Amino acid sequence: MINLTKDCSKLKKKVTFVVFFSVAAVVGSSCSTTTNSNVSTASKAPPGMPSFYAIPNSIPDKPGQFIKSEPVPVSGVNANAYRVMYTSLTLQNKVVPVTGLVFVPKAAPPKGGYDVVDWSHGTNGMSNSCAPSLDPSSAVESLSSLIDKGYEVTASDYQGEGTPPGILAYLVGVLAARNSIDIVSAVHNDSFFHASNKYIVWGHSEGGQTALFTWDIGRQYDTNLDIMGVVAGAPPSQFEFIYSALKSSPYAFYLYMAGEGFNIAYGNKAAPLNEVTTPLGLKLLPDLEKGCFDYLMKTLDKYNISEIIPKDPFTIPAWKTLLQENDPENFSTSSGIPLLIIQGTADEQIPPISTQLLATHLCSIGTNLERWMYPGMNHTGVIPVSTQDMLTWMNTKFNPTNTLPPGWHPTGLPNVLDQNCSTPGGFTTPSP
Repeated sequence: MINLTKDCSKLKKKVTFVVFFSVAAVVGSSCSTTTNSNVSTASKAPPGMPSFYAIPNSIPDKPGQFIKSEPVPVSGVNANAYRVMYTSLTLQNKVVPVTGLVFVPKAAPPKGGYDVVDWSHGTNGMSNSCAPSLDPSSAVESLSSLIDKGYEVTASDYQGEGTPPGILAYLVGVLAARNSIDIVSAVHNDSFFHASNKYIVWGHSEGGQTALFTWDIGRQYDTNLDIMGVVAGAPPSQFEFIYSALKSSPYAFYLYMAGEGFNIAYGNKAAPLNEVTTPLGLKLLPDLEKGCFDYLMKTLDKYNISEIIPKDPFTIPAWKTLLQENDPENFSTSSGIPLLIIQGTADEQIPPISTQLLATHLCSIGTNLERWMYPGMNHTGVIPVSTQDMLTWMNTKFNPTNTLPPGWHPTGLPNVLDQNCSTPGGFTTPSP
């Protein structure tokens, strides 16, 4: 694991009145939750949440450790499910509690333990009530298929959904990646779960960005784990291009969510909301804690985005820097981990041209990359039709001796565009 730092004094100075209710929450949680801080970490469960989400008096002082777990019912899958609380790190390297789920196959574990598929969830909102661990039966896409292949499945809520500060640091890539890696560390470190040290990350949409940042930092962040591959479904990148595309779409509120998410993670000095948000935008901030995706779409989409975010954040130096830091387009070196990008050609949220540009860039830095484009599929419709193809790919990464036959191509739909860094002519973007 990486080393931790414990000095909170500088972070506390960043709190200002205009965003006190948001930034103060993250300061309080990240500066008072480790056992060696000699400060009680006890807190009641957030309003409306089960008692499990209460934080105990003390927690381990390093990431990747379990705090507690409890069995939870799950239907339609041959696995035992556990709601878990474990430790992870903020961007300031403060140890904090995070919640999530672990699904353990009922079949006996193989020698060396179950290989792990680490699911990174997509955009579902930002509040505690959006935590996927509240509803294990619907938390993970294609869960039965993963379990039937013998994989143990982990799924982080990400810090802020289910735990302080009570609101998610939306699209902050390194933070979500740490949360995702640390839940794998926790199951590997606890013999009860019989997990091997090998894992593959799979995420879609917001989770696709998380998966890419896990691809980028995974081998350095936890050297006790062996990350075998990464699957990024419809990952956001080319943020300046996506900003322009989303402004006039039904998903313009994603931009507002990202502004508050960055402020939560970085603080008001590094991510000043008043530079990108109108007084109306500041007034609407509490709505982000009142509901999940459908609520936010109904509440926020009635405003023109210019009423909330009047300026292009890429014209503001502080914000441009943060956006670039969280855009996979700016990765400068390859991690060496095999990477698969999956998307539908009719994706209405992430423009397919953006993954074409991303794939071209990643190949230029030496990445072992494939990109599968499924004809006619929209943003979420691509998941079920690509699952079996993805599982075939995963099997070859967990078991390198299981090579694909020559000329193999994805078969989830006819005419899937299958490209890699050696494709003649480079990457293309087919019409929907």
